[in-house]
Amino acid sequence: MALVDSETVELSSESRIEILYLNNPETKNSMTVAMGHEFQAQIEKLKKNPPRAVVITGKNDIFSAGGNFELLKSFAEKSFEQNKKEMFEFYNLFLSVRDLNVPVICAANGHAIGAGLSITLACDLRVFADEGKYQFNFVKLGIHPGMGSSYLAKELFGMETANRLLFLAETVSGKEAHSLGICYDSVPKGEVLQRATEIAISLSESAPMALSELKKNIYDREKLNAALRKEAESQALNFLSQDFRETIKSIEEKRKPVFRGR
Repeated sequence: MALVDSETVELSSESRIEILYLNNPETKNSMTVAMGHEFQAQIEKLKKNPPRAVVITGKNDIFSAGGNFELLKSFAEKSFEQNKKEMFEFYNLFLSVRDLNVPVICAANGHAIGAGLSITLACDLRVFADEGKYQFNFVKLGIHPGMGSSYLAKELFGMETANRLLFLAETVSGKEAHSLGICYDSVPKGEVLQRATEIAISLSESAPMALSELKKNIYDREKLNAALRKEAESQALNFLSQDFRETIKSIEEKRKPVFRGR
């Protein structure tokens, strides 16, 4: 197995399958701009020399804790227009995974929170850990859901389940996620990558051109981009609110936030 290293993203090759690892142990694989650029760069490599299938997973017994706190904190100090532009660009660094014309399986081998869970939805199939925690925590942070989640959730699971996850910000286990149709399969944590790889191998035996055309036709990138622009605008507005500043303060003070709607 050949390994290509970078700061927070790793790409390994096994047979006709590539495995892309999120690897930022100090911050529980939280998503930064730097990680996003590295992620996009690895996606570009894969586009130039496509494997039969790709598996995306996390190292350090976690998938992703979502948006990096210091990154989120910085948005409170920027203008509305700057945040709107930067958020749209940030989303697309990670959602570049949607531009791969090969099957992509997400092996969410541990907790996937906020934007971390959103990335799993951009993949074609998902395998979760039975004991993992999966949550869209955006409204709990005083911000509109981002990373395409407001569009992808309802497209994948229907309005009722999407609203349950987005409005209530419920945390579900891998087993619960499987029962709700959020993931293709749920297995014990130590078996997630193996299960996802098995699925990738199975997919690698199908005709590559047929799978590629299927991916082109089954997804609507224009609708996703329209949703991302709306999300970027809404989040940019929220970042300037007193409620979001309260979120930052409450996290630093390790207490629950008290939102006042302004």
